[in-house]
Amino acid sequence: MAEEQKHINLSVYQKAKKGNYYCGDSYFYNETDEAFVCAIADGLGSGEMARESSKAVMEMIEDYPNLTIESLVAKCNEALVGKRGVVLGILRVDYKSQTYSYSSIGNIGIIIVNSEGKKSRNIPLAGYLAGFPRKLRVTNGKVEKGMKFLMFSDGVNDRRFPLNRIHTDAVDEIIEQYKELYGHSRDDDTTLIAMEYE
Repeated sequence: MAEEQKHINLSVYQKAKKGNYYCGDSYFYNETDEAFVCAIADGLGSGEMARESSKAVMEMIEDYPNLTIESLVAKCNEALVGKRGVVLGILRVDYKSQTYSYSSIGNIGIIIVNSEGKKSRNIPLAGYLAGFPRKLRVTNGKVEKGMKFLMFSDGVNDRRFPLNRIHTDAVDEIIEQYKELYGHSRDDDTTLIAMEYE
């Protein structure tokens, strides 16, 4: 079901890998008067230890939601000392400057669809976070009314995902469509978050 924030509507789908009780993916989102932040971390491997690492990273983002993406990633690295690594994607929308920024390390995907339906796909940095400094690439752009963001872990095969209706469908319809098509085939932990800026 879609959840409405002040400026962002969003809907989430998450399922553990078939046969696993624990999902190694964790996600977090938060909206204040100034900004919206959303993140997905996928712990390396699967099961309880993967969950522990991804949860530690989300708790760090929850504690510091107003930091820049660069500062957030540095904090996440601190949380991973002595733990398994994670792949991580973070999206931040700044309401004052009307801009968005995102970064992705490892195979967390982000697709941006503008109000006219033009899609752009991020190319994540290779590798993962594991408690030591990482080079970072942050992409920035202007946010506009009706823009949609899809963020997902590697359990989502975005090449098969039908993108043709994303700019017209509501976020909960996007999630329902995904569940109908692919909800039964879970070879990996799966997290998909659909967001729309209003």
